[in-house]
Amino acid sequence: MTEHNDYRLKMFEEIRHVNEYDSEFWYARELAEVLGYEKWANFQKVIAKAIVSCKASNNNDLDHFADVGKMVTIGSGADREIDDVMLSRYACYLIVQNADPRKETVALGQSYFAIQTRKQELQDDFRQLTEDQKRLAIRKELRDHNRELAEAAKDAGVSDPLEYAVFQNYGYMGLYGGLKAKDIHKRKKLKKSEKILDHMGSSELAANLFRATQTEEKLRRDKITSRNKANSTHFEVGKK
Repeated sequence: MTEHNDYRLKMFEEIRHVNEYDSEFWYARELAEVLGYEKWANFQKVIAKAIVSCKASNNNDLDHFADVGKMVTIGSGADREIDDVMLSRYACYLIVQNADPRKETVALGQSYFAIQTRKQELQDDFRQLTEDQKRLAIRKELRDHNRELAEAAKDAGVSDPLEYAVFQNYGYMGLYGGLKAKDIHKRKKLKKSEKILDHMGSSELAANLFRATQTEEKLRRDKITSRNKANSTHFEVGKK
């Protein structure tokens, strides 16, 4: 993705608002500007199509599209009220699906809101899981990300299994206040054959997942090529 497109994607996040109930929303007029619609009347037609799609999906459009009035300052310096619409993430997703696909920012908006909507769906699904189901789901994801972390560590100069074990211990020491893997193993009173990651609750696993993903990202972003620097990076991320 180019830097230009990356900036455009950030624009969708920059116009995101949060109300007093900690619910996110977007204003239609701000979204119209980002999507490249100069005339409000043209964008209203897109909103109307999105509302039809919302109803067709058996969703209550009033839960996602709320008409509001907003005060703006006009050229003379006076304030006047204009019509606007408060939009949920789902409403924004439907709007970009019904917008002019020839506009570059519309294609970017489709990517942004599709990803964000899917993330929310996954979070909602996750909340319905039992603690054991959550633990297993995060454990699987952590297993996958540990493979990516190992590749990033190798690129950073961690060349053999022994060095990787040391590298992993730096991450644990940062996260667990100086404890190494064997110390955590002992604290959990596990048998020699048992693995510490298989005996963590969902919250503890989530913390380790964050440690792994953020370390892998930082190693690659900072282009680290020193084993010592890789170790200290893992420690710093774990500590945070």
